[in-house]
Amino acid sequence: MSRTPKYRSVEAIVDDHGRIAGRIRTRLEEFARVREEEYFYELAYCLLTPQSSAVNAGATVERLKSADLLGSDVDPTATLFRKDYYIRFHNTKARHLLEAKRKLPEILASLRRQAAPAEKRAWLVANVRGLGWKEASHFLRNIGYRDLAILDRHILRNLRRHAVIRALPKSLTPGRYIAIEEKFRGFARAIGIPMDELDLLFWSRETGEILK
Repeated sequence: MSRTPKYRSVEAIVDDHGRIAGRIRTRLEEFARVREEEYFYELAYCLLTPQSSAVNAGATVERLKSADLLGSDVDPTATLFRKDYYIRFHNTKARHLLEAKRKLPEILASLRRQAAPAEKRAWLVANVRGLGWKEASHFLRNIGYRDLAILDRHILRNLRRHAVIRALPKSLTPGRYIAIEEKFRGFARAIGIPMDELDLLFWSRETGEILK
C-alpha cells in the first residue's frame, strides 16, 4: 500500500500564495507572450545565470541587446567582463552565446516541432552547449512552457523545508533531476497549487522579487 507523503508547513505556502497569486499569474502570462524574435535573448539570459546573479544576467542581456549581438558580429566577451555587472566564467559563456547564435535556426526549428515540453528540454540539453537541465527548464518556462521544474538552490531549499525531499542533493544527475521534479510535481498536486506558480512563490520567498 502506498503512503501519502507528510509535508510540513503547507498552510504557510497556501497563505503566501494567496497574497501574491495575482502577481505570479501575471508573470506567467508575460512569459507566454514572449515572441519568437526574443527567444535568443531569453536563451542568452539562461546561459549567463549559472553561478552569476539573475540581476547581473538580466543587465548584461540588456547590454547585449543594445550592442545587437544577434544582428551583428560583435564579440560579447567585453560586455560579460564588467565589474558592475560581473558574469562568472565570462570567456566560456561568451563562446556559448556565439555558438547558440550560430545554431539559432536549428534551435527554433526544434521548438516549433510538435513535441512535449520535456522532449524539447531534452533536445536543448543535448544540443545547446552551456544548458543543463535547470537552464533548459528555465529557458522554456521563460518563453511560455509549463510544468517543468527549475531546480536551483532556492527551489531545493524550499522543497527540503516542506519535506518534499529529505536533503539537498550534492549533485543533480539527469535521473536525480527527473526524480526530484516528479516529487515537486506531486507536491504541487497535493496542495492544489500549480508547480509553475510554486516555483515563482519559492523564488519570491528567497529573493523578495518575482523575477524571471
